[in-house]
Amino acid sequence: MLMRTDPFRDLERLAQQVLGTAARPAVMPLDAWRDGDRFVVEFDLPGVEVDSLDLDVERNVVTVRAERPVLDENKGMVASERPRGVFSRQLFLGENLDTDKIEANYDAGVLRLTIPVAEEAKPRKIEISGNGHQQAINA
Repeated sequence: MLMRTDPFRDLERLAQQVLGTAARPAVMPLDAWRDGDRFVVEFDLPGVEVDSLDLDVERNVVTVRAERPVLDENKGMVASERPRGVFSRQLFLGENLDTDKIEANYDAGVLRLTIPVAEEAKPRKIEISGNGHQQAINA
């Protein structure tokens, strides 16, 4: 079987996966961890202005969009390795998080989201009564 390959098409496909397109934005790297009764998520967005950030929450899906402007090509670029354009990332959160109380902070090129655990998902004690005494157990 003869297969036809086009190295330029393969290179274009790779560039679209890494850099993204208007229809399919590139992803942004993140770190996420639990810190007590909250989850923290940090996105690396160096060179992005805070005005270009957009954060949407719909049910348990958080969408972060950002844009790093395209440089003026008349400046005689010698190297251009950082991706430019629109970036997007969606996080699918568990039902045990309180999306109504998400806090967002942007500093030094890092967007930090703090998402508290919902009150109904936190551990609590339930009192048991019977035989003339009461006892509290963790639920």
